[in-house]
Amino acid sequence: MISLFLDTSSVTYTIALIKNDNIIYEKNGESYNRLSDIILSEIDSALKNANLSIQDIDRLYVVNGPGSFTGIRIGLTFAKIVAYALKKELVLLSKLEMLATIENSQEIIVPLIDARRGYVYGAIYDKNGNNLLKDQYIYLDELYDLCKKYDDVVYVSEENIEKLSTIRPKFDIIRLIKRHNEVVSNVHTCKPNYLKKTEAEEKNDKRN
Repeated sequence: MISLFLDTSSVTYTIALIKNDNIIYEKNGESYNRLSDIILSEIDSALKNANLSIQDIDRLYVVNGPGSFTGIRIGLTFAKIVAYALKKELVLLSKLEMLATIENSQEIIVPLIDARRGYVYGAIYDKNGNNLLKDQYIYLDELYDLCKKYDDVVYVSEENIEKLSTIRPKFDIIRLIKRHNEVVSNVHTCKPNYLKKTEAEEKNDKRN
């Protein structure tokens, strides 16, 4: 099986091609707010590098949130179009779970994405990948209090999180995708997992 892994949920992006259980191509880059301009050419470059075409892909793994609203839409839209048009399998993944796939000695891993104004997107996983607190939009101090019951905790983020000492993630893509075989039955129903309303939706709610 040949799979395409795609994460466009933050200021960085990850593209990987996997043959069976081996990564045959991987690129991690920064979009510099030009993701919509570069992502197609980057995927095309990945396929050419591996001497593959998009038709050779059997399954697409795409991160559908949480993270950048625009970035998530770009990656998910591409994956949905390819899955529908070429009848390929599609699997949705969590960015927080992706952040938690680090090799670390700590028993508890807390992935974090800054959501501003004292809030984060966060979750709690154990070192075996079991979800102890579901992905959610949560006040940072509240999440920190929930973590106090654990003795051996590491906080993981691609960003600097105020009040916390965090480590930078080194993703284990193979470890992540091995946990997931939940192929989407209807690609048209796939939606971004923002975990919170967009600013436009929040403003509309206030007006109503």
